[in-house]
Amino acid sequence: MIRYLGKRIIFMLISLYLIVSATFLIMHAVPGGPFTSERNVPEEIQRALEAKYGLDKPFHEQYLNYLKGIVTWELGPSFKEKSSTVNQIIERGFPVSAHLGLQSLIIAVFGGIILGVIAALKHNKWQDYTAMVIAVLGLSVPGFILASFLQYFLAIRLGLFPIARWEGFMYTVLPSIALAATPLAFIARLTRSNMIEVLGQDYIKTAKAKGVNTFTITVKHAIRNALLPVVTYLGPLVANILTGAFVIESIFGVPGLGREFVLSITNRDYTVIMGTTVFYSIILVVMVLIVDIVYTLIDPRIKLADAGREK
Repeated sequence: MIRYLGKRIIFMLISLYLIVSATFLIMHAVPGGPFTSERNVPEEIQRALEAKYGLDKPFHEQYLNYLKGIVTWELGPSFKEKSSTVNQIIERGFPVSAHLGLQSLIIAVFGGIILGVIAALKHNKWQDYTAMVIAVLGLSVPGFILASFLQYFLAIRLGLFPIARWEGFMYTVLPSIALAATPLAFIARLTRSNMIEVLGQDYIKTAKAKGVNTFTITVKHAIRNALLPVVTYLGPLVANILTGAFVIESIFGVPGLGREFVLSITNRDYTVIMGTTVFYSIILVVMVLIVDIVYTLIDPRIKLADAGREK
């Protein structure tokens, strides 16, 4: 297990290095610069700003300084928000994004599993068809359209929820639903297909023949095995929900890291773009590793050492 984890950590570091390098190269390949403005700024001022932030140094020096900043987690100042560093922007924005993401994740996971289990147990009945219609809608409707729909009908027309901002629990409901819709639908379809397959296995038929009730069979035997693919999906899902919140946070005026990222792209704030990209990349690779470990807790037959040899 230790050997396997060591290999995975090495692969994680290599992946992060490639992401960091690619982000740096892309930012420097984009035409213009962080101090390019629609209004004509004198070249003297631009050169002074570039010298202040070290952008006048040779490419390799900037790259090495950038790598050093990543290793020490000193991501530098924001080019546009003069009073804040990238670290401060992440520290103030990520807790909000994490709150929204965690709430959306809970809705997506529990809602998707419940819909999928109901659809599988009531296969080819109205409950199954209803659950799959909900899943198809969740997969078909883009998040920003669903967000606008929720705002119009539930906030403006019915007045059940605030239309935007982030000032209490009621403000979190609509963005959480909009963000959770697509993963909820995917989890529901994934759970349904795996539950139907598991319910057709011989050990399930044997349990039914012995008179074990449906609830016990479903909870103790079927769901546990059917959820293995869902657990595999959870690692990327966590990162996807956080990164998918970029648009949702902008629509609902949520002061999270996603909105900061969108603003940094608009303002060409390179240090913020690179810092948030690396931050989300770290979350992704760490979550994938955690999922591999959790996988063995759900199914003890899967051993990390064996997985490491297979890979």
